[in-house]
Order: sequence, then structure tokens, then C-alpha cells
Amino acid sequence: MPPDTQAAAQAPPDNPRFLLWLVAVGFFMQTLDSTIVNTALPAMARSLQQSPLHMQAVVVAYSITMAAIIPATGWLADRFGTQRIFLLAIVLFTLGSAACAASVRFEQLVASRVLQGMGGAMLLPVGRLTVLRNFPRDKFLEAMSFVAIPGLVGPLIGPTLGGWLVEALSWHWIFLINIPVGIVGALTTLRFMPNLRGQDVRRFDLAGYVFLVVAMLAISLSVDGLGGLGFQHATVVVLIVTGLAALTAYWLHALRVPAPLFSPSLFSIQSFRVGILGNLFARIGSGAMPFMIPLLMQLAMGYSPAQAGMLMLPVAMANMGMKRLVTRIITRHGYRRVLVGNTLTLGCMIASFALMGHDQPLWLRLIHLAGLGAVNSMQFTAMNTVTLKDLDVARASSGNSMLSMVQMLGMSLGVTSAAALLAAFTGWLDVGAGAASLPAFRAAFVTIGVLTVASAGIFWQLADEQPPAPGSAERATRSRELG
Repeated sequence: MPPDTQAAAQAPPDNPRFLLWLVAVGFFMQTLDSTIVNTALPAMARSLQQSPLHMQAVVVAYSITMAAIIPATGWLADRFGTQRIFLLAIVLFTLGSAACAASVRFEQLVASRVLQGMGGAMLLPVGRLTVLRNFPRDKFLEAMSFVAIPGLVGPLIGPTLGGWLVEALSWHWIFLINIPVGIVGALTTLRFMPNLRGQDVRRFDLAGYVFLVVAMLAISLSVDGLGGLGFQHATVVVLIVTGLAALTAYWLHALRVPAPLFSPSLFSIQSFRVGILGNLFARIGSGAMPFMIPLLMQLAMGYSPAQAGMLMLPVAMANMGMKRLVTRIITRHGYRRVLVGNTLTLGCMIASFALMGHDQPLWLRLIHLAGLGAVNSMQFTAMNTVTLKDLDVARASSGNSMLSMVQMLGMSLGVTSAAALLAAFTGWLDVGAGAASLPAFRAAFVTIGVLTVASAGIFWQLADEQPPAPGSAERATRSRELG
């Protein structure tokens, strides 16, 4: 690394506040777009002449693309510089947003979401890396706390804003609002973001990367093939075998090369091993709910897009409010007890949505949704922190990157699983559209809830250790949420 670059990495930039605002806006754009689309799906379906229950590809295309790109973001920033890659991320995200807004066919919209996901995948990791390299360690936590706030606000206002835009204007505006923000962000990047590169950039593990991407795509498509894509069972079997074969090939490849994308040694750490697998399977249920609830409210309950978006507010608010209590609970009871108990609770909470009906009082519905948000918040925080808590400095970056990838993959599988179950139960129960689809939703909620309950067995494998020392859980939690 050149001397001037090294110096820049040790001291704050000339305009630290502008840099932090830039990264925060990028974080906000990415998290907002992850939630704003769900409420607009029925309106999109009507406009594009599709079934609302077959719109999962719009969500999956974004999340699976992010999962595929995230492992490469660190190497790209080290090789080409933080400014160039962050600028590329904003440009791709903005162009993808414009293409989404201009889409007149379903296939066009899905392809545009892939482009948008390519940009979204690089916004947060590269922005976080830039802050890390520009601020000294004693200022890093404060800087990341500032950056994290807009990221928490995005999911809070996303569903409501999406519903309002659909009713007041059209679904195209949920993408058009990104364009002026993206233009300002690109200009600000050119002006204020330094182009820092890594020292001693290693050769990128292209073969391992290809194996992982093929595995993720094949497994995701196999699940989606049972739903919206309508694949024959033979095709689904071929995709599953292809995905498992690619995953096996990656493992064997990683064992023999000196610098794999993700070292198998990560899985020698029990907490990481259990945390990664738990994240993958438990997130299927958590990832399905933001997709299913807006559809349930609009298709089966008769709410408008704006009303459905407002009903998601208790979920987001309870999610944020619960974070203040999570560390205390983990400190008192330990990760194993918290994760096993909370996963069982989460599964039962998801299954309980099968009890939702037209005669349910609004106040009870709001409490029900808030309960889901609180349980989800504890689940995410506990899963994430237990995954990373025992990693040493040398493996922390790689472990965090794998965790980010698995999170997006779990969300993708959650949406595809929900869509497949809704399609299957709609056919098996021979129900129609609108209010008549309620039995299919109920059966899907129960099934997803049971799958989530089953994933509690993964967390049961954690060591029955003593609760963490006071302060350690809080440090781990803040490290994961802010970094």
C-alpha cells in the first residue's frame, strides 16, 4: 500500500461527515429497497398481467443476486479501490431502478432487479470497509453507529411508503425515487470518497466462487421451480443434485487450495458452524413473512396497499424496540437457551398466523404483528452474534462475509419456499383468488412454522456454556449490527 494511502487509512478524511452521510445513504437505499417492493407486489401483478402469488421472482432476483455478489465485494474493493467500486454500486443500483420503473413485461422487471441487486450487494460492504479504513479504531464504533441509523429506518418506512406510492401514484415510483438519490450519491462519491486499495491483494478464488454461485442458483431455482416457475419434478431433481454437487465441489476445492474464498477451517469453530446452519434454515421462516403478510392482507383480507403497508409498522417498530433488551437476555440466559427457546417461539408465532381471519379485531392483529417483530429481532441478533463471537481477527472478515451471504440466501429460500407452498396448497385445496385463498395462506403459515420449529434442533447443538460475561454479549451484538 502506498504511504499516502496508509496515512489516509489511519486518519479521518478531510470531510468525515460527508463521507459518513454518503455511506449512510447507500445503506438506506439498500435496506429500503429490500422492503418497499413487498407491499407493491399485487399492483405490479395486475399491471404486468401476472398472478400475485407468482411474483416471488421479483423479490428473489434481488436477494439471490446480492447473495452471489457479496463474497466478491471485499476483493473488488481491495483490487480496484473503494471509490471506484462504491461508485459502480451506486450507478448499477440507479440504472437498475430506472430499468425497473420502465419495465412493461414481467421478465424485464426480473432482469432489472438482478441489475439492481448487483449494485445493492456492494453498497453496504464497500461502504463499511471505507469507514473502517478512514477512521481510527477509537472512532470506528461512533462512525458506524451514525451509518447504521438510516439502515434501521429503511425497513421501518419501506412497506408504508411502498403502499402509499402505489395508491397515490403507481408502483413505478417505488423505483423512480431512487434515481435522484443515486445521482446525488454518485457525484458525492466522486468528490468525497477516497479510492483506497488493499495491501498485498491475493488472487481471487474464481473457481471456488463459481462453485458457490452455481450451488446457490441451482438450489434456489429448484425450490422456485415447484412454485412460480412450474418446473417438472425431473427438472427440480436435476437442479437439487446440481446444487449439492457444486457445493461438494467447492468443499473439496477449498480443502486443497491455499487461499479459498471461505476457508473450511471456519467450520472447525463450533459456534460458527451452528450459527451459519441455523441462520440458513431459521431465516427461511423469517424471510417468508415479509413476503406473505402483505399478500395476505391485500388478497385475502381486502386491505388496500397503503393499509397493508401501515400494518407492517408494528413489526418494524417492535423489531427496533426489542434490540435494547436482547443483550440483557443473552447475558442472563446464554446463547443456547435463548436461541432454542426463541426459535420455538418464532415457529409457533409464524404458525399462529393461520388463526388470522376477517373477524379478528384490529387491536389484536396489531399486537400479533408486533409480537412477530419482537421475536424476529431477538432471533436475528442472537443468531448473528453467536455466529461471529468466537472468530479470531484473521478469520473475522471471511466469517462475516459468509454470514452476509447466508443471510441473503436464507431470505431468498424463504420467499421461494413460501411461493411454492402457496401454489401447492392453492391447487391441493382447490381454492380461488381473493378472499377464497385464505385456506392456502393458513396451510402455508402452519407448514413454515413447523419448519422453523424444526430448525431449533440446530441451535440445540450449541455448547451448554455459562452465560457470557456482562458486556461481552453487548459488544458482540453491536459489532455485528454496526459492522
